[in-house]
Amino acid sequence: MMRLCIFSPSGVTLKAAPVRLALRRLKALGFDAYLDDDALRRYQRFAGDDDTRLQALHRVADQAPAVALASRGGYGLTRLLDRIDWPRLQRSVEAGTRWVGLSDITALQLGLLAHGGAPSWAGPTAAEDFGRSDEAGGLDELTVPCFTEAMRGELEAVGFRTEAGFDGLDVAGRLWGGNLTVLLSLLGTPHWPRVRGGILFLEDVNEQPYRVERMLLQLHQAGVLAAQKAVLLGQFTVQTKSPLDRGFSLKVAVQRLRSECATPILTGLPFGHVPAKLTLPVGRRVQLVADGRNAYLHWGHAGG
Repeated sequence: MMRLCIFSPSGVTLKAAPVRLALRRLKALGFDAYLDDDALRRYQRFAGDDDTRLQALHRVADQAPAVALASRGGYGLTRLLDRIDWPRLQRSVEAGTRWVGLSDITALQLGLLAHGGAPSWAGPTAAEDFGRSDEAGGLDELTVPCFTEAMRGELEAVGFRTEAGFDGLDVAGRLWGGNLTVLLSLLGTPHWPRVRGGILFLEDVNEQPYRVERMLLQLHQAGVLAAQKAVLLGQFTVQTKSPLDRGFSLKVAVQRLRSECATPILTGLPFGHVPAKLTLPVGRRVQLVADGRNAYLHWGHAGG
């Protein structure tokens, strides 16, 4: 039975019920799941003060469970990046730990890449995916099997529908990325992974299309996009549209970016702040193949 730890390195969990529901569901899925001692701590908007969250991160690394699943994202890891003992986390990965999450957890995943090249997994979080009430939709039929198969080493490829125009694309490179805002905040810091010839995936939440365009243009102008084999855009969800857009949309922004950037930019990746999400191997070498409008990511035989 795989030992799985739910830990909280970032934002506060306002209600314990979703985390405890996640714990029960993960146990029912066959994991030996447990809560880190400080998983439900609260301090301002954080899951404990900086020292508490840093100690929890190092404690989980020392325990080296098979899976270290973040309770949620939010904000908080940026405050810890300069103090994290990265070799300590690297050793946990070498011992078999799969660090899993998304959103603010992007900072941890990219930090692992930048400080030693350790792989991790972009995927669900405990509270928001395994702790979703039945009334709110419960467990997602894509998210759960994708996660469990990935954690058990059974998942070697995923597929999704993209736009027309990429038929025949066949590239390989290191998969990296995550939340666009968090990723961009690392540019120019020691925690930025210098990936060239990679496949970059991006998502975000509650960002207006013009803000997404501005961030994508910064990556383009900094030379990051041109250095990649391909860019995969996941889900960009926004709660309210702006009356100032007047026909401007994320689709328009992507079309403009494509006119300036030669790197293939594919949309439709099922990943982001939505119920249905893939679990993706950050830092692993993958192969991206497009067959018509069907796109596939393979890593079973794609090398290191």
